[in-house]
Amino acid sequence: MNVIKIDDINDKRVAIFTEYNEAQLYHYFEPNGGVFIAETPNVIERALNRGCEPMAFLVEEKAFESEVVQELLSKTSAASEEDELGVFVAELNVINKITGFNLTRGVLAAFRRPTLPAPSDLLESSSKVAILEDVMNPTNVGAIFRSAAALGVDAIFLTHDSADPFYRRAARVAMGTSFQVPWTYFDKGSNYVDILHNADYKVVSMALKDNAIPLSSPELKQHDKLAVIFGTESTGIKEDTIANSDYVTIIPMHHDVDSLNVAAASAVTFWELCGK
Repeated sequence: MNVIKIDDINDKRVAIFTEYNEAQLYHYFEPNGGVFIAETPNVIERALNRGCEPMAFLVEEKAFESEVVQELLSKTSAASEEDELGVFVAELNVINKITGFNLTRGVLAAFRRPTLPAPSDLLESSSKVAILEDVMNPTNVGAIFRSAAALGVDAIFLTHDSADPFYRRAARVAMGTSFQVPWTYFDKGSNYVDILHNADYKVVSMALKDNAIPLSSPELKQHDKLAVIFGTESTGIKEDTIANSDYVTIIPMHHDVDSLNVAAASAVTFWELCGK
């Protein structure tokens, strides 16, 4: 591990933390994968436990001296494939020039993006799965992952228009559980409902439809393999997806409230169908 003191946030050696947006990081090594930035010791530790390869750290000087960060860096040395992993240390007045750094608890880490599993492999090894169809808000994606980890969901599948679970805000809201719950994307344009059916899953769409049954209905709990679909916050699940689902279900509401936010709805659904 190579500890390097920097005095200027424009130092090119820390450009990966300062000069790239999320989309640019995603394609950083194109065509051979990308990079994600993890923040807070808890999230970084879970990324390491997932087996993600660290590339560099950016640490506030006082945080660097803390026991939590020192323990984290000792684990990082063992996990890194680099002989000289760069750990860049800067004073607070330097590092605070990065927007949002005050949310990181003093440490950022750059990782190579791991290879995601094939959908078929995850479906074979799972029985209760969630599908995020075009869920574009990273805060909602992160909250769904946290609920999934807590309430017994085996895996999460996303369509390509959904927010990236490794996006900094998503991973932070998820408390790093996006590195614990197995997940992957369905191929763009694929008929994923057919894929689920071919893998012997019963498909449940969460949607406000006249034919929807209550989430507590006994028939929803009679299947060994269940896939629950959540839709985008604005328009919900696509009509074709709903039409090809085995069940359409709702969470009964009171006081003329029609529905919950997708993240809150996922927690209720996971508790009812997976966590009990």
